[in-house]
Amino acid sequence: MAEDVGRPTVMTPENIAKLEQAFSLGATDLEACFFAGIGKTALYEYQEKNPEFAERKAALKDKLVLKSRQVVASALEEGDKQTAQWYLERKKKDEFSQRSEQTGADGNPLRIMDFGVVNIINKDE
Repeated sequence: MAEDVGRPTVMTPENIAKLEQAFSLGATDLEACFFAGIGKTALYEYQEKNPEFAERKAALKDKLVLKSRQVVASALEEGDKQTAQWYLERKKKDEFSQRSEQTGADGNPLRIMDFGVVNIINKDE
């Protein structure tokens, strides 16, 4: 029977748990690897061999987005006017955005003037 020869894996259950913890906080791959004390190559090789982990990673990264949506929805349910305004400004920009447009005379596009390079001469020389 052949013995397994080679370097021991860094993808231990402890490191996988650390990666999952970091991903659930919205960490990037680099941040999660740093947190777990492994290199990105080890993560990517592990994902290649374990596609279910790659799917889990994607789901964990979206966890904060879902939680944020729940907080916004809860605030809206409670009648929070500031959250309602913020939400509409982002979701219905055409109608509720606080942007301002800069236009030229009579709504025409702004005229762009090119002054070229300005040379400053030191009079003391």
